[in-house]
Formats: sequence, C-alpha cells, structure tokens
Amino acid sequence: MEILNNLDKNNLHHAYLIEGAQEEIVPEIFKFMKNLKIETSGNPDFCHINVDSFKIEDARNLKSMEYEKSFSLGHSSTGEATGKKIFLISANNFLLEAQNTLLKIFEEPIENTHFFIIIPDINILLKTLVSRFYLIRTKTELGNELKEAEKFITMPTRNRIDFIKELLAEAEEDEENLVIETSSARSKALKFLNALETILQSKFLKNYSDFTFFKHFFKVREFLNQPGSSAKSLMESVALITPNF
Repeated sequence: MEILNNLDKNNLHHAYLIEGAQEEIVPEIFKFMKNLKIETSGNPDFCHINVDSFKIEDARNLKSMEYEKSFSLGHSSTGEATGKKIFLISANNFLLEAQNTLLKIFEEPIENTHFFIIIPDINILLKTLVSRFYLIRTKTELGNELKEAEKFITMPTRNRIDFIKELLAEAEEDEENLVIETSSARSKALKFLNALETILQSKFLKNYSDFTFFKHFFKVREFLNQPGSSAKSLMESVALITPNF
C-alpha cells in the first residue's frame, strides 16, 4: 500500500487525512508508529479513536486531550519536551458540528502533536476542513460495486428498491444493536454512490443530457452527514432519480 510512501518520519505533518478502508489503513499506521519507535499499546501519548460517527462530544474531548502535556521523558538540549503525541481517528462519518470544532483545532497546530484521520470518503467533509490536512487518497477497489452499479441502472424501480434494502439491511441491523462496524450503512451507501457516479460519468454521460441526478447525489452525501438521517431512505431516493439505461 502506498500510505507509508507518503509519510516521512523525519518531517511529520501536523495532520493527515487518509481516504480509504480503515481495515487496510490502520495496520499501516501502526507499522509507521513502530518505525517512529512509538508504542501503540499502553502509551498515554498514543490515542486511537474508532467510532462509526464522530460527534461534537468526541471533538471536544479531542481538543481537551490535545492540550494535555506529553508523558514522554524525551527532552531537547534546551530542556523542552520532545515527545510526540499521536491521535489516530477512524470514523465512517463526521457530524457537521464536530467538523466545525476540528477546524478550530487545526487552525493553531501544537508542536509535536500529530493527527491521522481515516475516512472512507472525503466528500462528506467540509472543504475548508480538508484544506487543513496533508491528504492521502488510497486506491479503493470498487470492482464489485461497479458491477452492481452497472446492473442497477438497468433495473426497474421496484428491483432497485429491493437492491438498496438488501445492500443496507445487515449494516442497519448492526447500527440498531449499537454494533460498530467498518461497513456501516452510511459507509456502504457512500461506496455504492461513488461506484454509481463513476459508471454514469465514464460510460453513459455522453448519452444523457439531464444531469439533475448528480446534484441530487451531492445532496444525499450532505444528508448522510447529518445526525438522524436514514441511509436507506436516502439511497431509495437515489434509486428513484437515477436514469434508466
């Protein structure tokens, strides 16, 4: 994976935003921590936050932890602490209020404090927030999703609704039972939406003149980022508006 090629242990950026599958990226970050000689277990200066939806409370707690002094015993020749504080955050979604709080955190970087944020799709983040990061986009495989998207655009409406229901059923059941999964309903919805857009743009765009559905896709992404929204209802609206080929 190309993630390690984007990380320089001798010149760490304050904040990294990594787009891709967290089950693939997290182990790579742990390898990098090993290269930095930073313990990832039992180390108060290493914090791994893994949530489905990053809320305002999470952002406030993060801000408080950022200002706590490092427990590292390392010091420079001037007597200043040189220990690094690392925050690794894995989330499928960042609520708008939380993003606004993160903006304030990243406006004034604290020396020797570094953030690694992993998210499946950066399109759900504010552009102003994304601009604060060193961005790394991994090659996300959409092979199966692209095949399903090709079938989806040829389906009648009833079959599309059934497809969406089946796609999200397992993930929504996990959410109702408060089970945190990397493949949550929102994450699955975003991944399929990406594949659907790819198919419509690259294969059929030249044969269609009404692009209203692309605007609708953008709105769906925005609503998926709001608390209380239903991935199933939003994706059903996608099923209704997507043109049939």
